[in-house]
Amino acid sequence: QVQLVESGGGLVQPGGSLRLSCAASGSIFSMYAMGWYRQAPGKERELVAVSGRSTNYVDSVKGRFTISRDNAKNTVYLQMNSLKPEDTAVYYCHAQVVSRMTGSLNNYWGQGTQVTVSS
Repeated sequence: QVQLVESGGGLVQPGGSLRLSCAASGSIFSMYAMGWYRQAPGKERELVAVSGRSTNYVDSVKGRFTISRDNAKNTVYLQMNSLKPEDTAVYYCHAQVVSRMTGSLNNYWGQGTQVTVSS
């Protein structure tokens, strides 16, 4: 089994910054793509940023958010700058993990962390 533990959410004023972290642990042989999704009230979950063979961002965060990862620590980060009220959502970490026990590739999700941008 694999666990993803997120941290770094909170309340920030418009224009401020936050850094989210997501650490994976458990039966990990290797990790493929890692990324961040978000879901605002009344809206569908959307992909924010992903780091795999390439790095991609949703248009609304390009130039403001940066995804990075530390493969030695099985950790992915999301640096969020110039935050806007419309960035308010629950942010979820996602990872594609090859199990050390079974060799199978599975998708895992974190529990979510709330990001609120408000004055």
